[in-house]
Amino acid sequence: MVAMSFKEKIKGIGGDASYEAKARVLREQLEAKIPAGLKLPPAILEDPPLDITHIPETCGLLNAQELAITELDATAVCQKIAAGELTAVEAVTALGKRAAIAHQLTACLVDFFLDEGIKQAQQLDEYFQREGKVIGPFHGLPISVKGHYPVKGTVGCGGFLVDMETSTVDCDMISILRSLGAVFYVKTNQPQSIMHLESMSTYGRVLNPHNTDLTPGGSSGGESALIAMKGSCMGLGTDGGGSIRGPAAHCGIYGIRPSSRTTPTYGLLWYQHGQDGVFSSTGPMCRSARDMRLFLEAVLGANPALRDPDVLPIPLKVPDLTQKKLRVGIMMHDGVVMPHPPTVRALNLAKAKLEASSEVEVVDYIPYDHDRGYSIIRELYYEDGGATIRRLLEEGGEEMHPLTEWVISPPCVKNHDAAEIWKLRDRRDNYRREYSDHWWSQNVDVVVCPPYQGTASRHDTAKYWGYTAIWNLLDYPGAVFPTGLVADPAVDIYQETPSPMSAADEYNISLYDAAIFKGAPVSLQTVSRRFSDGLVLAAQDVIERIIKS
Repeated sequence: MVAMSFKEKIKGIGGDASYEAKARVLREQLEAKIPAGLKLPPAILEDPPLDITHIPETCGLLNAQELAITELDATAVCQKIAAGELTAVEAVTALGKRAAIAHQLTACLVDFFLDEGIKQAQQLDEYFQREGKVIGPFHGLPISVKGHYPVKGTVGCGGFLVDMETSTVDCDMISILRSLGAVFYVKTNQPQSIMHLESMSTYGRVLNPHNTDLTPGGSSGGESALIAMKGSCMGLGTDGGGSIRGPAAHCGIYGIRPSSRTTPTYGLLWYQHGQDGVFSSTGPMCRSARDMRLFLEAVLGANPALRDPDVLPIPLKVPDLTQKKLRVGIMMHDGVVMPHPPTVRALNLAKAKLEASSEVEVVDYIPYDHDRGYSIIRELYYEDGGATIRRLLEEGGEEMHPLTEWVISPPCVKNHDAAEIWKLRDRRDNYRREYSDHWWSQNVDVVVCPPYQGTASRHDTAKYWGYTAIWNLLDYPGAVFPTGLVADPAVDIYQETPSPMSAADEYNISLYDAAIFKGAPVSLQTVSRRFSDGLVLAAQDVIERIIKS
């Protein structure tokens, strides 16, 4: 692999002359919003190390108080503001400054509006001084926002230059979070089409802070990179095939894909409205497990179903697992692609620790025909054969990214007439029913499995989504958490040449070189049946505690 300069690595998607002119303007506008006092010295940007996570602490642009604030998780920020130990202005200023630094190193942002965030925070601080109480559970909490959530007055898009806009209204999720006291200050980068487990757009290629030769994942990769750089303690992602869980796993943070239609999605920027073969979910990406629960309790507590008739009014019920022994299924692989050695090491550790614990009962979970399920969801994504994507790229003069080409290519993707769409939905529904019967036959409460077939992947190579997308097809909620392990070339090697289980596995094996993945976080995923979101949160807590004990 030829070493690329940092400038080359972080570069965005190209296009024809008209596209390039518009793209340049957008990048320059963003650049102009970063205050001169927060610009990193050219010496740092010319040749930064592969692991850039320490640069915000060592660059001298943040003071000790700001650094301390950016170390807090969202729950602690909310608690300190509510106790009068921290102001909303202090919180957003510290995170906003660190976000500006993070962006210069990772291309994680598409918009930066810290001044607006400080104005919101000032109003909240004045309310707190006057009333002596908070306006809601997120009072003063700075929340970063993925690019395709409209936030009034900010830049966003549905995955292409041609559908870029300055939003005139908030979408439902933003409106609800504002009412709960949240403060907004940045919008984050996402890939062309918003359908890659990678994040490269007009604005640049987002880099993984732990190793910039690797991707932070996608499509919520701007969020995962920003949170890993501690320029945000809570961010908004979306997940239709792994777009919260993949990036969270790749950057060693936390994220949950709730059951679809339980959290608000109305108003998101997208290019296939009305396509309901598979529903995307909106959810949090954050720095602790308790932050996932804080988010879901607050958002579901606001009863989003009263606004949006498509949201199902299902409350979050988090069970008390001290009253019952949790049955955990361990899925070592999905029968299609064998995970890389670092992930296998984490699974073996998890299994050994859980088996030794008196709190849980462990069984081997046998996956049910994941290859068939994955091929169904791949076909459901683009029932028009990718025609809409091709049209939007052509209209904008935008080059097609290789992963866009891959995601809309046969044999998985083809154009369908109405009768073929019905047939495809019928295949989906039959598979869901068969899988449900299979799950009950396994007698498990939750399954622990990989969130991806390895750690963060090399750029432009993420061509198998089976470890996350299968649960989207079934609509089973899943939470990702870091194991505390990182890829180690000294131990994470194939003991013998593996025999591929499939063509996708052969490709995955070919990508593995232990040295390339050095230092990448290793994460796991906890999954349960549809609408068992509270069980996923409770089980994830127990499982993570046992693994890290």
